[in-house]
Amino acid sequence: MMRCLAVDDEKLVLDLLVDNIRQVPYLTLVKTARNAMEAIEILQNEQIDLLFLDIQMPRLSGLQFLKSVPSPPMVILVTAYDKYALEGFELNVVDYLLKPVSMERFLKACNRAYELFQLKQKTPASTAPTELPDFFVNVEYSLVKIVAADVAWVEGLKDYVKIYLSSAAKPIITRMTFKALEEKLPEPAFVRTHKSYLAAVQKITAIKRDFVMIGDVEIPVSEHCKDNLRKILNITPE
Repeated sequence: MMRCLAVDDEKLVLDLLVDNIRQVPYLTLVKTARNAMEAIEILQNEQIDLLFLDIQMPRLSGLQFLKSVPSPPMVILVTAYDKYALEGFELNVVDYLLKPVSMERFLKACNRAYELFQLKQKTPASTAPTELPDFFVNVEYSLVKIVAADVAWVEGLKDYVKIYLSSAAKPIITRMTFKALEEKLPEPAFVRTHKSYLAAVQKITAIKRDFVMIGDVEIPVSEHCKDNLRKILNITPE
């Protein structure tokens, strides 16, 4: 069961959200909150696996709240505004639902969160985030610090690599070999999914036949890398 918290400042909307949550068999509603400050207090005192979060709220918006939480649970944004979708996915939310939300669309988002929840439960302790050292790369005649824990995935491009960070919209492009960067981001914290792609294990949100998802981004998985990927993620072949 996933323990849930629903946050929305509109009572009617919150009541509808609560009703939807109670219809999903693998969800259990722990509490509700009418604003971000109430939500912060609940997160400090309860174990929450999944957060349903409104964006437009008084005092502190949902996105501001999310940025302020050091280690937030999985988040599904539920809002009437589509203009925040990109920013939401940059914060690694599981899904972005626009009000009014159909039950079919709501269930699809919940299923995505449940897949990720099960993945985390199956992942062995050895693949927990490793305290990898931060490092510097050359970018346009400057040395730029890369925080290893902030790296989401890496794409190799001949003599260059693109380093995609959770905290930035654009990748950092640096001249170095893919192999050299792979040595700085080794298993089990990172796993090669393709000859030109390396993904942070803890940032993988879904696994499909020929790619893994990090947020809404598809990272290709080659046949050559599938066995090792399953091994790192502790997944039994179908």
